[in-house]
Amino acid sequence: MCGRYTLFAPAADLEARFDAGFGGYEPSYNCAPGQSLPVITDTDPTTATRMEWGLTPHWANESFDLINARGETVREKRSFADAFERRRCLIPADGFYEWADSSGTAGNSGGSGSESTPYRVAFDDGRPFAMAGLYERWEPPEPETTQTGLDAFGGGETDDTPADGGESDTVETFTIVTTDPNDLVADLHHRMAVILDPSDEETWLHGTADEAADLLAPYPDDDLTAHPVSTRVNSPAVDAPELIEPVGAK
Repeated sequence: MCGRYTLFAPAADLEARFDAGFGGYEPSYNCAPGQSLPVITDTDPTTATRMEWGLTPHWANESFDLINARGETVREKRSFADAFERRRCLIPADGFYEWADSSGTAGNSGGSGSESTPYRVAFDDGRPFAMAGLYERWEPPEPETTQTGLDAFGGGETDDTPADGGESDTVETFTIVTTDPNDLVADLHHRMAVILDPSDEETWLHGTADEAADLLAPYPDDDLTAHPVSTRVNSPAVDAPELIEPVGAK
């Protein structure tokens, strides 16, 4: 599972790395579910689009919050199958957090365990990378309308305009695809985000479903590093540079 990540690299570095515009970019040391974060879609790969982390399938009658999709079943699960075929995206990041329990064994992402220790995983040179993602555009159901007064007897027209006078907006959401962990992450959690090699990012966005499925493997841990960080990261409300600082040796 991937429940938190970081993206604080300078906008110019991200634009050079992904060859895409990052207008309105806001660095974050604690990207959390429910937040609006930049993703790069297959339909507009030259612009980073802000979407909400927590996917809602286009067919849903109510909003979902699916923050991760298992790579092994992503083509079979109804919540993800259509997006995997047609709506894949890159999720820019420069690190992610995982939690290990007090004994040093794999724990839960997101800091749900009171005895868990958060670790930040990143490339040893700090370079940004892309996680494999899926996205959806969901139209909330129109609210039911009630006729009153003369309208109830057919003497007027039903007003189905939303109370704010506008129309229901499309909600754009994304999820991170996960896979088995590499040896480094296995000490922290039993899942990890699919990190794409830069040479595979075009295939993930525009390749066939079979070609994309071949990319759902653990990223080698040769140039990745992990270190424990402050438990302040457990709260999504906390977002500060101090969150990524080491608090002890692994």
